Amino acid sequence: MAVIVESAAGAQPLRRLQPVRRLVTWTVAIAGYAAGAATAWTRSALGRLWPARRRVAEPVAGRRLPAMLVRLGPTFVKGGQLLSTRRDVLPDAWCDALGRLHDRVGPMSREDTERAFAAAYPTAESWPFRKVEWRPAASGSIACVYRAWLHDGRPVAVKLRRPGVLAQMRADFTLLAAGAGALQRVPALRRVPMRRMVEQIAVAVMAQADLAHEATSLDELRRNLADLGYIHIPAPVPEFSGDGVLVMEYVEGLRRFRPGDLTREQRREVVRRILQGVYRMLFLDGLVHCDMHPGNLYLTRTSDVVLLDAGFVVRLSPAVKRLFAEFFLNMSLGRGAQCAEVVMRSAEHVPEGCDVEGFRKGIAELVEQNHRRTAGQFRLAPFAARLFDLQRRSGISAAPEFVFPLVSLLVLEGMINDFDVDVDFQGEAIPTLLTALRN
Repeated sequence: MAVIVESAAGAQPLRRLQPVRRLVTWTVAIAGYAAGAATAWTRSALGRLWPARRRVAEPVAGRRLPAMLVRLGPTFVKGGQLLSTRRDVLPDAWCDALGRLHDRVGPMSREDTERAFAAAYPTAESWPFRKVEWRPAASGSIACVYRAWLHDGRPVAVKLRRPGVLAQMRADFTLLAAGAGALQRVPALRRVPMRRMVEQIAVAVMAQADLAHEATSLDELRRNLADLGYIHIPAPVPEFSGDGVLVMEYVEGLRRFRPGDLTREQRREVVRRILQGVYRMLFLDGLVHCDMHPGNLYLTRTSDVVLLDAGFVVRLSPAVKRLFAEFFLNMSLGRGAQCAEVVMRSAEHVPEGCDVEGFRKGIAELVEQNHRRTAGQFRLAPFAARLFDLQRRSGISAAPEFVFPLVSLLVLEGMINDFDVDVDFQGEAIPTLLTALRN
C-alpha cells in the first residue's frame, strides 16, 4: 500500500524541518495539558479540605484531553477515538469527552474548505455540484464531510481532506518510529519489533488520507458484505471524486449508534449483526475495518447497521488470516495447547535456548482462563497485554501484522459492552470460523 505524498517544488528542506516543528507542537500541547490538569487536581484537593470550594473543584483533565489531542493532530486523535470506546479503562466522563473526537472535531475554516474544493475542482467545468451546505455534517481530524446535491439532483456526501494534514502525519510517524527504535535498545524490549509495528501502523493510518484508496475499499466492502442485508455501506460516486475529495451516496434517516431506547433483544440483535460482519471481514474476506467506532457506525430506523467510513481498512495476508482464525477457533473451544501451537507457528523468531515449553504452558493457561467468557467478563486489552508479555519474556517475536486484527477487535469490544454484556463474544464467531477453515 503506497503512502501518498503531497508534492511541492522545493519542499524537501521544509519536509526535513517538519518533524522539528511537530516536536515543538507536541511539547507545547502536552505541557499545556499537564499544567491545566495540575491546576484541576490542586483545586480538587482544596475542595476536599474546604467544602465551600467543592463546587469549583470539578476535575477538568478529562474535558481538556480532547483539545490536547486535536492540537497534537490526527495521529493522536486516532488514539483518542480508540480510548473513547474503553469504558473498562477510563472513567465515563473521559470516554464521553473523547467521544467528541469521532466526528465533532473543530471544522475547517471556510477559507480552508474553499481552498480544498478548489484543489479538487480547479475549473468551473469540473465543478459537479448544484448546491453545497458549507456547514459540515461531520468533522474529523483528517477530513470533513459536507452534504451536497449534484447537477442531476442526487444528494451526496462529500468527504474533503484537510489541507496540510499529510505533512503533519508523516512528521508524527517519523518521530514515533524514532522513539520506537530508541526503546528497542532497552534490553527488556530488544526483541520486540516496535519500530516495524509503528511503521506498519503508519502505512495503514496514513492511507486514511488517501480518499481514492477509501473509495476502492468502500466498493470492496460493499461486495464482500452484500449478502448481509442488515449492513449497509454507501456507494462511492467515482466520476465526481478526485484528489483529496470523495463523493459518495448520502444515506438518509440515520441515528447515532447508541443503545438509546432499544429493547434488550434489539440491542442483542445489533451486536450479533456487527459481530457477523466483523468476523466475516477477519476470517473470510481478509479486508478488515479497524475503525468501527460510533463515529463511523449508525443505525437505521429498523436497526440495520450503516458503516459510513472505510479509511482505516487493512488487507490481511492469507497466512495471517488463517493463523488468526485458527487461534480464535481454538480459543473459543478452550483448546489452550492448540492455541500455543498456532502462536509458535506464527512466530517470526524463536531464540536458541528459550523456554519453549514454559511459553506453551503460559499461552495454554491464558486461553483456558478466558475460554467462553461473555463480553462483560472478557477483556481483550489485558488478554493481549499478557500475551505480549509472555512473548517479550521468552524472546519469541510475533509477526507485526497481527496487530491489525487486535485493533479491530479492541475498538469493537468497547462498543459491544455498551449494548450487551452477555453476548458470547467468542462463541458467535464459531460458524464463520468453521466456514473459513473448511474453505
